Amino acid sequence: MIDPRGLDVLVPDWRQDSQCPLKTEVVKDDFFWLTRNRAIKLPNFTMPPLMNNHGCYVGSLGRLCRWLAARAEALGVEIYPGFAASEVLYDDRGAVRGVATGDMGVAKDGTPKSSFTRGMELCGRYTLFAEGARGSLTKQLIGKFGLDKDREPPKFGIGLKEVWEIDPARHQKGLVQHGFGWPLDGSTGGGLFLYHYDENLVAVGYVVHLNYTNPYLSPYEEFQRAKTHPAVRAVLEGGKRLAYGARAITEGGYQSVPRLSFPGGVLIGCAAGFVNVPRIKGVHNAMGSAILAAEEINAALRQGRSNDEVASYEQSWRESVVGKDLFLVRNVKPLWSKFGTVIGVGLGGFDMWVNTLFGRSLFGTLSHGKAERETLKPARAATPIAYPRPDGRISFDRLSSVFLSNTNHEEDQPVHLRIADLELQRVSEHGVYAGPSNRYCPAGVYEWTEEGGTLRYVINAQNCLHCKSCDAKDPNGNITWVPPEGGGGPNYEAM
Repeated sequence: MIDPRGLDVLVPDWRQDSQCPLKTEVVKDDFFWLTRNRAIKLPNFTMPPLMNNHGCYVGSLGRLCRWLAARAEALGVEIYPGFAASEVLYDDRGAVRGVATGDMGVAKDGTPKSSFTRGMELCGRYTLFAEGARGSLTKQLIGKFGLDKDREPPKFGIGLKEVWEIDPARHQKGLVQHGFGWPLDGSTGGGLFLYHYDENLVAVGYVVHLNYTNPYLSPYEEFQRAKTHPAVRAVLEGGKRLAYGARAITEGGYQSVPRLSFPGGVLIGCAAGFVNVPRIKGVHNAMGSAILAAEEINAALRQGRSNDEVASYEQSWRESVVGKDLFLVRNVKPLWSKFGTVIGVGLGGFDMWVNTLFGRSLFGTLSHGKAERETLKPARAATPIAYPRPDGRISFDRLSSVFLSNTNHEEDQPVHLRIADLELQRVSEHGVYAGPSNRYCPAGVYEWTEEGGTLRYVINAQNCLHCKSCDAKDPNGNITWVPPEGGGGPNYEAM
């Protein structure tokens, strides 16, 4: 679901373009508190105005991006699909001068194959990094230039989504529904959404905040269990599941946005962390931040500048529509984390109302506390969770879901999930935390197996959806995601 305010500025005539894939405007907006067997509707008038989704549109972001790509290419923009930026390039002064794409044709053992092709250098007067949540190069830039100094730690959730074609009698085009509560416990943040759009399509998804504490929790299994709720089952029953995907979501908001400018470049979009958490929306702010960066960089280019710091972008974003959007909701996530779902969501709603009416908060600006990798309890202090077996009609196993993501990787290539210290993984991740990577991964990438009495950590990199949750949640910060060869990964045609 997309707030079109950014698109209205970028492409004012998009509603008149018959090729634009955004066709379904929100006409009904429901919020629910879920118990095991009931969905209790919350009165809309109690919701802060910014939670009103009327005027938003539901559709495939992948298709929207492809439509935008065609518009961009018509303006002379060059797009290189299938090539991942894998290295930041610096000049003699330490300023960013561009990026290099990854080498192609490298075997799993690191040696060049007969198809080996060296990556390309792509250089410019300024480089804008728009890698999305937990971008690999963005992490390096934040470390090199200290962009997170005096900022709150970054926060993340994992979003899982399926697209279903449902019985036309159950479809209500333009209806959007959000629910929180069951099956998560009261101390774990997250919630469910169902969006009815286009011809008999429903996007059903689930978000779990990655600061959960129980190492036995599986976001994927929580999602599958949530779909068995009577209110959700009533929509999906008899339908056909068409697509599946997962992605990390930036949740730190206003307090966690790093410094956005540095010598030679800037951060934009979810690389900077511009998601509005209670609204579960970031596309409008991603576009807004890019428009703002483009304006500031354009001014610098007109002055004949290059590869210096466009500090005006960093100085202006908090007063922009992006900054004002995030400022109003800055305390929702920390209140939810500190007080749990029942009290925390209530306090967050109250705080949004106060911010909307009076432009300030009784809480000031709250701290997020720990990073996600620091929140897990040791397994001995946690209770295992017994998840039901999938029924193959409403709930499904992970591997059949990965099949629907159209994920594909060249098998003979270096593993793109790097373990810094395998012994630490054995002693701590498995020995202390009971192997949570096997559960927080939504694609079955990680497995602990025993062979001849020897414990072995198996990485099924071919399954990887590039959600990057492992990069954020591993309790020792021991896993690093890097881009695989070429365009490997999921192919979200209709997501």
